[in-house]
Amino acid sequence: MLLLFAGLLAVVVLVAMVHGGAFGKLPSRDELAAIRNEEATLVLARDGTIIGRLFAEDRTNIRYEDLPQHLIDALVSTEDARFFRHEGVDPFSYLRVLVRTILGGDRRGGGGSTISQQIVKNLYGRSTHGPLTMPVNKIKEAVVAYRLEQVYDKEQVLLLYFNSVPFGENVYGVEAASRRFFGKPASRLQVEEAAVLVGMLKANTGFNPRLHPEASRGRRNTVLALMHEHGHLDTSERDSLQDLPLDLHYQGVDALDLYGYFVDRVSGQARDILAELTKPDGSAWDLRKDGLRVHTTLDTELQHLAAEAAREQLKAMQPRLDRQLAARKARRDWERGRKADERWKADVHGPRELVTEDGLRVDSISYRDSLWHYHRMLHAAVYAMEPGSGRVRAWVGGRHHRYLPYDLVRAERPIASTVKPLLYSAALEGGMDPCTYLDNRPRVYPELDDWAPANFDHDTTGGEVALWYALARSMNLPTVDLYFRTGTDTIRDVFEALGMPVDRVEKPAMSLGAVDAPLERLVRAYGAFAMRGQVVEPVLIERITTAEGGELFKAPAKSKARRAITEPTAAAVALMLQRAVNEGTGTALRSKHGVRMTVGGKTGTSQDYADAWFVATQPGLVVGTWVGAMDPSVHFQGSDGTGSRLALPVVGSVLRGLERSAELRKRYVRPFDWPEAFDVDMDCDPRRQTSGLEELLEDLFEGKKHGRHGPKPDYTKPEEPLRPKEDKPGLFERLFGKKKRKEG
Repeated sequence: MLLLFAGLLAVVVLVAMVHGGAFGKLPSRDELAAIRNEEATLVLARDGTIIGRLFAEDRTNIRYEDLPQHLIDALVSTEDARFFRHEGVDPFSYLRVLVRTILGGDRRGGGGSTISQQIVKNLYGRSTHGPLTMPVNKIKEAVVAYRLEQVYDKEQVLLLYFNSVPFGENVYGVEAASRRFFGKPASRLQVEEAAVLVGMLKANTGFNPRLHPEASRGRRNTVLALMHEHGHLDTSERDSLQDLPLDLHYQGVDALDLYGYFVDRVSGQARDILAELTKPDGSAWDLRKDGLRVHTTLDTELQHLAAEAAREQLKAMQPRLDRQLAARKARRDWERGRKADERWKADVHGPRELVTEDGLRVDSISYRDSLWHYHRMLHAAVYAMEPGSGRVRAWVGGRHHRYLPYDLVRAERPIASTVKPLLYSAALEGGMDPCTYLDNRPRVYPELDDWAPANFDHDTTGGEVALWYALARSMNLPTVDLYFRTGTDTIRDVFEALGMPVDRVEKPAMSLGAVDAPLERLVRAYGAFAMRGQVVEPVLIERITTAEGGELFKAPAKSKARRAITEPTAAAVALMLQRAVNEGTGTALRSKHGVRMTVGGKTGTSQDYADAWFVATQPGLVVGTWVGAMDPSVHFQGSDGTGSRLALPVVGSVLRGLERSAELRKRYVRPFDWPEAFDVDMDCDPRRQTSGLEELLEDLFEGKKHGRHGPKPDYTKPEEPLRPKEDKPGLFERLFGKKKRKEG
């Protein structure tokens, strides 16, 4: 009796100490009344589809009226059967745990904590107090749970619970859990689905239906049995529901990966926007806690087209690259060049989740094999923007955002021959026209360390070619001539106006693509050829609102445009790029991919085939792609690595899919209905030959300026193979015959 009295006294003293704050301050009623759960911000596509969630804790709060009654019944039956009859603490629950669970071994009855006590634990956690840890925490939870129910009614307590309870995988609240595991809002949960989620509350990892389906199904059936026991299901309902298999529609960590690179960029822009705004009370908005809605420009249908086009191309080309790498023993050379560390030496073999051409795959693989797997991997980026409004409609930054987060849309890589339309724009701005003739003779430049540029197809026929023809066929020698004749000041001005880097303008090799720039800037610059010489800043965010719809930010209907090049120049380049598609380096867009719309395009292939590019431009949409490996030393040898073979098929698939969709076609296909307003004349012979006398005179008067002829060309800037050239009129015919157009 004395021991019992002493025990009771110790409990009373301990309760008094906890209540008095000896083990830490307890939240007051006012603090409990101010509870507001953090809520994930939703990122929405142009059609309202959720494409991302930004959160400290992944939570989307739900309203009480959206909670299905069977979800409430499942929770109360399983976790707190006397919930509607106690005031936060239920002495009978402790007695039930003692008699039924501990003595009787029936673990279906749940724990001793009420729903209110569980809320307190979820919101405030538990602290450590040595041997008194368990009793102190239980007393804390009981005291605060009682206060909680003095502040909130039963409906509010249930709502607070459903919005705060953890479901594992960094998911909090039943709404987020319902969308994660069943792909639907909680309001549409079926009885058996509600039972799965409630069943997870006992052990959210052990009863995770994706990871442990059998355990989850068993726990679900226990919840259904408890619902029957408490009168919420009749026997036939219980039995039929327990017989059902698990039917998940999981939308987990990777469900939104398709949009991950775009959402990451949107997140940064949204933070910058919100940094300039404050809440009505003067405090700052928190993008990851305040449950905002970020409405973006992304078109999910176009995004799917772009992602699938990239995936299919990589799936087709990766095996070809693997064979070439194996043939030249690339892995052996790579391993010799690595600095070994402890993990390399141990080379542990085990299961690893790998990114593959078909998505994620778990495979048993060694450490070294896994490193080589990613080192030899091809990647692709796709970016699409409306050139008139600046709205970004597709953004594929790589293979897998979670495992490979480096965004290749923003990566700076050598842009190869995609630089040529920009350079030719400068030449036109400087006074040339499409029928200006350019020198096509091989030269060596002693003052540039004997630099010897050459045409990709080893064309050494010399002569001259019309400017339009040189661009359509992506010829290198005429482009170098154009660079010297245009001058760096004009080139710098045009590049700067188009938003392109100017740091390499003084280097003649830039004329053949020795310029590093990201895909997003290149696509924006190409927009000028579709929009009368104007460029606009990309727009990713249309609006930012609160969860209730209050507008915090709204983008202008049209992004502010600025003039980069004149309308006649834009018209001329647009028509020359259309010729590149119709009869030049981009003909595969028509012949292999069946694209019929009026479109201009340009391929690009950097040195050693390390980077493949293609950009297509028309007034409704500009689409660009880059394909290559992270390490430039991993590349094709031969035509498989060219822009026409490696990059163009990605854009070709996107445009073909766009044309096949009536809605997308209506949305994005626009005619070039304005170049005809300008006198863009390309009615001149593509080639003309120069005589020996002409060449001698040009050598005498221009050789010192532009270098000398040389026998050893350096094919450092590859480009797509060209068609056989036809002979053109010689010197006397051009001197005394009818001249068709200006000869430059």
